[in-house]
Amino acid sequence: MDKKRFRYDAALIAVCLLISLSLWGLITLTKKPGEYAVVTVNGKEWGRYSLSEDREVEIETKTGKNILIIKDGYADMIEADCPDGLCERQRKISKTGESIVCLPHKVTVTVEGKGEGSVDLVGAIMKKA
Repeated sequence: MDKKRFRYDAALIAVCLLISLSLWGLITLTKKPGEYAVVTVNGKEWGRYSLSEDREVEIETKTGKNILIIKDGYADMIEADCPDGLCERQRKISKTGESIVCLPHKVTVTVEGKGEGSVDLVGAIMKKA
């Protein structure tokens, strides 16, 4: 009975891995290149920058300072004076939907495509009510 149970467990694990890898591949392959790096501070848009123009952006808030580099179609947080510095270790981003987050400074950098914008669903629902 142990051998039969092991086979079923192994088959279940293999199927789960196959489904997970298939979904990951599908999501990865369907991501589109982004057009803009949108910086938000404390949930409000702070700036919108084209990924096609190389630049350095200093993001100064009440809680600290971050430096975002946009180069060769990528956005990368290269410096932050927050205690943990996790945003500096996140990989550079270029595809729609990818983001870099600095929690201590409440800064988010998100890549958006052409014609995209942040949609305030709660606000839209409240206006209709």
